[in-house]
This record gives sequence, C-alpha cells and structure tokens, in this order.
Amino acid sequence: MDRDTEDVLDAVGPRLRALRRDRGITLADLAATTGVSESTLSRLESGQRRATLELLLPLARTYDIPLDDLVGAPRTGDPRIHLKPIRRFGMTFIPLSRRPGGIQAFKMIIPARPKPLEPTPQTHEGYEWLYVLNGRLRLVLGERDLTLPAGEAAEFDTSLPHWLGSADGGVVELLILFGPQGMRAHVRSGSHSGIDHEPSGPTTRP
Repeated sequence: MDRDTEDVLDAVGPRLRALRRDRGITLADLAATTGVSESTLSRLESGQRRATLELLLPLARTYDIPLDDLVGAPRTGDPRIHLKPIRRFGMTFIPLSRRPGGIQAFKMIIPARPKPLEPTPQTHEGYEWLYVLNGRLRLVLGERDLTLPAGEAAEFDTSLPHWLGSADGGVVELLILFGPQGMRAHVRSGSHSGIDHEPSGPTTRP
C-alpha cells in the first residue's frame, strides 16, 4: 500500500468522528441506523479498525453524502458537482456544498399547494440565512409573520421558533445557508408543506 493511500485511510477515522459529532448523533443511534455495532464504529473512528466498503456504505447512506467525501479521496480533477436532491415531506432540498460539517448550502423548493398549511414553528441550534429565488415566501419568526418576495433575503438565530412556507400557495424556491444542526432539523422534521425553521432575531434584507 502506498503512502498516499495510507494517509487517506488514516484520516477516515477522525473524519467520521467529526462528522458524527457535527450531526449530533451518538454511537448508539448510529449503530441502530447503520446496523454496525457500537464497538466497531468506535474502533473505526479511533483508527483501531481499517475502513472497508462494507462499513462505509451504510455510513455514507446515513449521512447522505458521497462515498468519496466520506473517505476524503483525492479529487479526480472533474470540477462538476453532481447534485443529489433530497426529498422530505413533499419538499426538495438540493445540496450545493460537498464538504461534511460546517456551513452547508442548499437550494430548497416548496411545492405549490391549493390549500395553505397552518404554521408549526420549530426551534434548533444555529443561525440561518436565506434568499428567495422565486415565488413568495411566508416566514414566521417568533411573533412576526413576514412575506418575502423574490430577491429578498433574511437571516436569523434559529433558537427562536420559525416556520417557512408559501405565502400564496405557489411554488417557492430559495437558497439556504445553515450548519449541521440546522440541516438535520430542516431535512428530518417538517410539516408536510411548510418548512420548520427557528428564528430569534430576524433581519430581512431587500
């Protein structure tokens, strides 16, 4: 095995541990989701066990990231980003960034609905920035109920109750920047037609 390959494999464990902690997932939860035992996951993260395809595939599926990103394999030189839409609760999230952990960029699409949904505000850790590309976004932040047309942006502390949905029942497309905590809350918990977000001190920008 050459030195470059060894370096890649040596970095897998710390990368897996950092990714799991960024997502706020325990070893027990990860074991239950992937079917890989806690002891194996722990040894994999500590470098006491070498990564194998059999172990990495369920982890890549759980984290919903490409296998080469999970391993940290060198780029092939192809500058294209292969987008993989994530569909949850009738909404579509399109990842625009590749690196696990840290700030994540997504395009989000809220589908048209003939009957508007009632807001169900949620909260989570973090800070969020969004920009409306198309449509009219309804943004409920704490006690405030805002309508943002295309071209407007907002940023807010997600520790405040927040919710995103269509203001008029039409399709809404927006760009969102948030960290791992924000991504987990938005992708894994929703209210069918709207989007659960958490606001605290919202600032809107034209």
